Amino acid sequence: MEQQRNSVGATLSPRSPSSQPYLSVSVTDPVKLGNGVQAYISYRVITKTNFPEYQGPEKIVIRRYSDFVWLRDRLFEKYKGIFIPPLPEKSAVEKFRFSAEFIEMRRQALDVFINRIASHPELQQSEDLRTFLQADEETMERFRSQETGIFKKKPSDLMQIFKDVQTKVSDVVLGKEKPVEESTPEYEKLKHYIFELENHLAEAQKHAFRLVKRHRELGQSLSDFGKAVKLLGACEGEPTGKAFSDLGTKSELLSIKLQKEAHQVLMNFEEPLKDYVRSVQSIKATIAERAIVFRQHCELAETTKLKEINLDKLMLTRSDKVGEAEVEYRGLKAESEEATRRFETIVKRMNEEMVRFQEEKTEEMGVAFHEFAKGQARLANSVADAWRGLLPKLESCSSSSPAVARSKEP
Repeated sequence: MEQQRNSVGATLSPRSPSSQPYLSVSVTDPVKLGNGVQAYISYRVITKTNFPEYQGPEKIVIRRYSDFVWLRDRLFEKYKGIFIPPLPEKSAVEKFRFSAEFIEMRRQALDVFINRIASHPELQQSEDLRTFLQADEETMERFRSQETGIFKKKPSDLMQIFKDVQTKVSDVVLGKEKPVEESTPEYEKLKHYIFELENHLAEAQKHAFRLVKRHRELGQSLSDFGKAVKLLGACEGEPTGKAFSDLGTKSELLSIKLQKEAHQVLMNFEEPLKDYVRSVQSIKATIAERAIVFRQHCELAETTKLKEINLDKLMLTRSDKVGEAEVEYRGLKAESEEATRRFETIVKRMNEEMVRFQEEKTEEMGVAFHEFAKGQARLANSVADAWRGLLPKLESCSSSSPAVARSKEP
């Protein structure tokens, strides 16, 4: 994940020449605060930038998970059509919530989240991002407590809306309901790709999780085996006892290597896969928003058309209601044109975002798979070298045993 973050923010490194604009953020130093159900983790968020709208070249603030949620929700509401980076989920199991491994996984995921935003050409200009990176803790707490209405809506809440929009919308002309959904070939292709990608990523992540579990179980088994063999060796004389002791020690060392590799697979392979599963879910939330805006666009366009027809009839009959109807028509037409602009903006942004998403996915998944393969190769070589180095001692021990000697007699 750390490598993933670095690749995301590479073009915005604080080591870039001062003449080049940069915005680099680090999420560090997680600390547990409070007790019981009120306990939470705070993070030190360090910002380095030469953007003129920021207060200075470096700013350090303390943030908690709910502050990141605030930022995500604000961006999601204000930047329709942009794929807002996902946040790591909360632990559903209380005993894991403050484990060292879970805290580190969340820290890395939050680091990736904020740097994706900081490297995005539109999102990095957000006033809410500047507030998040610079405001003191009291100000952030006040902003969080003031959130009401539309900013309380979470991207995950849109999944049911997405389903509803596909099956129900009012048809003003016929006076009954029928499915109304955007159905251009490009849009259908986009939806098919996203749903297929989610399935494949989720399947890969599931098996990566199993691989981590297998490494850990094998490591624990080797550790237990090593202890048992060393105890067995203590009951034997030389050279058997020494050979058994060496076998036990080697097993325990290999156990440590397996546990370390399991941690590396978790952090640098499973977590990036999980992050992309969450990213696809964020894209689905954006698709749901697009469907809502498309429905509004269609409904307003149809209603405006009916108002225009009604206005024409009133003008033909020279009704005294013409003035009132004309004002209503003009207001509705302005709303319809605005809805059309919103929809066109979302479509344009999503097209640009898909290009960006696929480029980043190709690069970052390539890094993740490459690191995974290198780690497995290192582990395989370590295991082979360890057992190979032990063979001469075990062979010497076995060849000196009476049973082996008798078996070699003519």
